[in-house]
Parts: sequence; structure tokens; C-alpha cells
Amino acid sequence: MPRYARAEREALADLLLALGPDAPTINEGWATRDLAAHLVVRERRPDAAGGIVLPVLRGYAERVRLRLAARPYPDLVAQVRRPPVWSPVSNRLTDELVNTMEFYIHHEDVRRARSGWQPRDLPGGLQAALWRRAAPLARLALRRFPADLYVQAPGHGEISVGRGGEPLRVVGSPAELTLFLSGRQRVARVQLDGPAAAAQRLRGASLGM
Repeated sequence: MPRYARAEREALADLLLALGPDAPTINEGWATRDLAAHLVVRERRPDAAGGIVLPVLRGYAERVRLRLAARPYPDLVAQVRRPPVWSPVSNRLTDELVNTMEFYIHHEDVRRARSGWQPRDLPGGLQAALWRRAAPLARLALRRFPADLYVQAPGHGEISVGRGGEPLRVVGSPAELTLFLSGRQRVARVQLDGPAAAAQRLRGASLGM
């Protein structure tokens, strides 16, 4: 069975080391050190990881992340590369399910902050795995958008979502749709077909978790 989560994790760790702690990412205000610390919190600090999605814990989670980011950078990347076996999100049973999309996205967060980047030619199996995750993400992220939205990944499938209104089609590979739907519209190479105003609004919408 392919291990796409592991492959994306290894590629990201290699890139983090190659670029150093102060390279930019597409996450506003975060350098590579900050992104690495975020991943360590997510996998190794269950007391703080809830702050990634729960506003009530966000301040505590950020304080923990900043303390981790102050550690020696090679040690931080080593922890990203080798998560603990007890981690609820990164053990043998959950890794592929939970981390394939997570590490693909964060790998691209670093890749696409550099000039001259191009989309990678990803394996078909990885594209299929990302579509299985992008489809429910679209239903969640776009459920309140005021349009009839059709999210299409040619060769993989299409879903309809939104609150109704003018039709707008979002077309791209599963990998590019994953980035678009996770709030990275400005670097995602997708095609929007429909009214210009609706397309512009979607490109500027706050998406993702």
C-alpha cells in the first residue's frame, strides 16, 4: 500500500532543512521555523493541539508553538520527520488517513513561497487520495457560499454545494482543489467558470478549517 503521508512528510522535512529556519512560507507571518513548530504541536502536544481549531485554546496553543519554535531548528525538523508512535494523529492506524492531505498542503506551503515554483506531477494514487479528502472539505468549506457551486476534478468526480444562486464551477486537479479549499486560493491553479463577481468573491473568501 502506498504511503503518501510518509512520502510528503519526508519531502517536507528535507526541504525545511535545505531552506533553513527563516525561509518564507505562504502562511502569513510564518517562516519555516513557525510551520515546523506548528506540526510538532499538532503531533506531540495534545494539550495544545486543540487550539489549532478551537478559539478558546488558541492563545495557549500559540504560546506552546512559540516556545517550540525557539528550539534548535535541526531538532525541530527531526521531530517533524519522526512523530511519536503514541500520537493520535500520526500512529500506524491513522497516519495515511489523517496526514496525507496535511503534509501535502504544508509541503506546498513551503514550495509555493519560492519564486519559479511549478505544480508537481503527482502520482495518480495520491491525486485520488486527495480527492477523497477534498470532496468533504468542499462540502464543509463552501456550504454557505451564496452560489450554486460545482467543484469538479476531471477524471475523479464532481460535487455540488453552496446555498444557491448563480452557477459557478471550480475546476482543477484534486491537488489544486485541496489547496484552494484549504484557504490557499492565491497559489492554487484552478479554473473558475461563472460570473466574474462571484468568482472574485470566492477567490477572496475565508476557506479552510
